[in-house]
Amino acid sequence: MKTLIIYYSLEGNTEMIANKMREHLQADIVRLMPKKDIPAGNIKKYIWGGKSALFGEKPELEPYEAKIEDYDIIVIGTPVWASTYAPAIGTFLSENKIQGKDIYLVACHGGGGSDKCFNKLEEKLQGNQIKGKIEFVDPTKGSNMEINERIKEFCKNILNP
Repeated sequence: MKTLIIYYSLEGNTEMIANKMREHLQADIVRLMPKKDIPAGNIKKYIWGGKSALFGEKPELEPYEAKIEDYDIIVIGTPVWASTYAPAIGTFLSENKIQGKDIYLVACHGGGGSDKCFNKLEEKLQGNQIKGKIEFVDPTKGSNMEINERIKEFCKNILNP
């Protein structure tokens, strides 16, 4: 079974998780990069990012290579913004018809909202099987050993459903 990890990361949290998962899954990986990203590391990220997420904006993305039809399993990683997925993920989902796949969802956040985020992703991904979900709270600030163990267990479930 061929696996693809698609993710967006503003400040490195989701990127860290995606890269660790890639090691366990031997998966292909695509980082989504908006042509015009919001500023990281200050209050503006909450204002611009939250507004973009709430209004369902779909930023134009840098070119990426992902032939969805070539994969059986797709892992989607996103930060949680205003209780939903990042706008770059919204762009990806609108540009790609994803049907009949096993989907695993990964959310990183600093203060909650992952349940609502997962619910919104599940709505967008109807026609697929959501096989697993995992959230991480500020993973770049957490215990590497604990995070690595959680990732390892999650990936074990992907490899042996």
